[in-house]
Amino acid sequence: MDSAFPTGAFAHSGGLEAAWQQGDVEDGEALQRFVQASISQAATAAIPLINAAYRDPGKIEALDALADAFLTNAVANRASRVQGRTLVATVSRIWPSEELADLRRRAEHLCAHVGPLTGAALRVLDLPLATVQRMVLFSTARSVLSAAVRLGMTGSYEAQRLQWLCTPWLDAQLERCAELDERDLAQTAPILDLLHAGHDRLYSRLFQS
Repeated sequence: MDSAFPTGAFAHSGGLEAAWQQGDVEDGEALQRFVQASISQAATAAIPLINAAYRDPGKIEALDALADAFLTNAVANRASRVQGRTLVATVSRIWPSEELADLRRRAEHLCAHVGPLTGAALRVLDLPLATVQRMVLFSTARSVLSAAVRLGMTGSYEAQRLQWLCTPWLDAQLERCAELDERDLAQTAPILDLLHAGHDRLYSRLFQS
């Protein structure tokens, strides 16, 4: 959970930069709604794949192909691949083991989407699945709010307040997604996804996605 952990997440705004420039996020209330939508989206579009890979790492290839088909938004698809490869490379260097080295070799022949690789990699590190789920949803919220600070949309204190205000929403989504698997994969924030897809068309941008 260290913000300095080198997975490259700091380079992605989760679609916030595009939403901001297109006028969909104009104030603190809109930013809070965006964070809540991002948490909800992660709960149904990432957690099912993470759960499935954690429970059965042997399904990584099939889950990776499913993630690639599901992520029709080219910007989000590219970001998922970049973060997946970075994640597996990072954990295999920090905690060297034959299992992680094997996972990294398998990822070289895949699209390497971050959802399935997160589940498989953090299982090897022996983190409880409930902890992995909370980490992913918390990181989703934190990454969006960190991007908001760097974009000058809000200040650091206000971002921390919004993070706290989103805690009940995060807890509710954790309860909702705890038992999901790849059969439950769903798109719950289509407007957010559409805004995110416009990132590459921005005249100027700070983030990769």
